[in-house]
Amino acid sequence: MSVLDSDVVDAISINDAEEVVLTITDHLGWEDEHEHLLLLQEKINTYLSFVESGEIYDSYAKADGKSIVIEVVSQFKLSSGAEDFLTKAKGAIANAGFELRQKVFTEIQTH
Repeated sequence: MSVLDSDVVDAISINDAEEVVLTITDHLGWEDEHEHLLLLQEKINTYLSFVESGEIYDSYAKADGKSIVIEVVSQFKLSSGAEDFLTKAKGAIANAGFELRQKVFTEIQTH
């Protein structure tokens, strides 16, 4: 599953801080920034709906009483447009009572 699967939650886990983390996996490059941002927006909206509707508690009972974090894990460094979009999205999601985080996946190299 990935950012292309707009109607699916990719992964749910609980981190060391006892936060429920809903992960969006994003393997796309930024060559078509507009299309990529539309896909990302749609995926984030799916995650928000999943949480705000309470469906998360039916699907993942361990989430009850814990902070909710949506984390976008990107394969590629964000474009400037993506950084602007996520900054705005973080504010909107914070207003809804949740947190949005983003990180770029880096492979661990073995020697």
